Amino acid sequence: MLKRLADYASPILNFLPIRRTRRNHALEHATVHLLQRKFKELRVSGVSTTFGFLLFHNAPAELVDTAAHDALKRLKKGESGLAVHPNCGTNLMTTGVLATLVAVVLWWGNRKLTRARLNMTLLGMVGAVIVGQPLGMEVQKHFTTAGDPGDLAIRTVHTETVKFPTWGRKFSVTLVWTAAG
Repeated sequence: MLKRLADYASPILNFLPIRRTRRNHALEHATVHLLQRKFKELRVSGVSTTFGFLLFHNAPAELVDTAAHDALKRLKKGESGLAVHPNCGTNLMTTGVLATLVAVVLWWGNRKLTRARLNMTLLGMVGAVIVGQPLGMEVQKHFTTAGDPGDLAIRTVHTETVKFPTWGRKFSVTLVWTAAG
């Protein structure tokens, strides 16, 4: 069903700025997958845009550079499974939307608080959390990432180390700037 919906939405999904963001999002995920395999203590968060992506992390800069280039090569060789990641915000949003829908449906109309209604809501929300992860992965696959990088290329990978004032800890910010896509 999601694939058919994505096919129907393809004029929007293939609109140049959206397509570039989806391809960069896929490259971000593939980079994180490869980083996790090489750096077991990885703490990372990222955000993708039309011009590339940013990673906030604790990995060595040279490892991120290598992972980004290797990730692009692997995506171009057809390893589209690297484009989706279980810790993506899409999964969190999908789960949140499902849980909210459950609550709205079960509380629509009569809002009287009863034990049965509360139990049904909690059970429904647990179901939403269970279904949210695999559904979120499918949403990533068809909407928020593009496993085919097309002519995407990496222009530059630049890392700066920053000391966060309130934590007193250092972390790195890497910009992976891309072209085409």
